[in-house]
Amino acid sequence: MSSTSHEKPMSRAEGAFRQAFERLKVNQPLIIPKGSAVTQNNVAREAGVDPSALKKSRFPALVESIQNWVSDNNQRMQSGQSQRGKNRGLRERLASMKEQRDRALNLLANADALILELLRENERLQAGRPPSNVSPLNAK
Repeated sequence: MSSTSHEKPMSRAEGAFRQAFERLKVNQPLIIPKGSAVTQNNVAREAGVDPSALKKSRFPALVESIQNWVSDNNQRMQSGQSQRGKNRGLRERLASMKEQRDRALNLLANADALILELLRENERLQAGRPPSNVSPLNAK
């Protein structure tokens, strides 16, 4: 490759690192488990080499790219974690409110049953009462 810039052609090792980096960015690793964090060490592992092989002194542009990507996506992950935390809190609050509602409905049903029972007992007692021999006083 002939180019007018001072960039060196990409070595086979750098190409392997870059491919590994791209696979990790889209969560499609071939060697390490899916869901692994994108780190400099994991890029090296995904490329099939010892993590010490990916050094900033040998591959400064690649290491900088990895670090930039990690810092950019770390902020997104933190906001995602924050949102998950909020969602978890809301789910817990909802579950607590449902329990409170169920307890309140149970208390209400018990109170309604007691009121009905007392009304029936009152009617029964009123019906079984002997006629009163007391006359009301008429006020003039």
